[in-house]
Amino acid sequence: MAVKKKFASFQELLNSAETPILVDFYATWCGPCQMMSPVLEQVGTQMRDRLQVVKIDTDKYPVLASHYQIHALPTLVLFKNGQPVERIEGVMQAPQLIQRLQTLL
Repeated sequence: MAVKKKFASFQELLNSAETPILVDFYATWCGPCQMMSPVLEQVGTQMRDRLQVVKIDTDKYPVLASHYQIHALPTLVLFKNGQPVERIEGVMQAPQLIQRLQTLL
């Protein structure tokens, strides 16, 4: 389940996380991004003990999107110990995404 959180900086969020973070870089106008919302809800629910899902609107945080070289939407980036370890671009179904993430956690 994606949770809306306020944080002073993205790095603070990454550093304070006790579990890996799957970041969904999206935009409100992006059709495929909207298709990923229920998928990410399902992934977040099924993997809640092992992973947290965070959504970042690239229109509101363009510097962050640029820093992580987000050129296609949606782009999912898995962070472990504050570092990006996997990048997934485009739409994916929940079972495939869960299977891919389980190999990385």
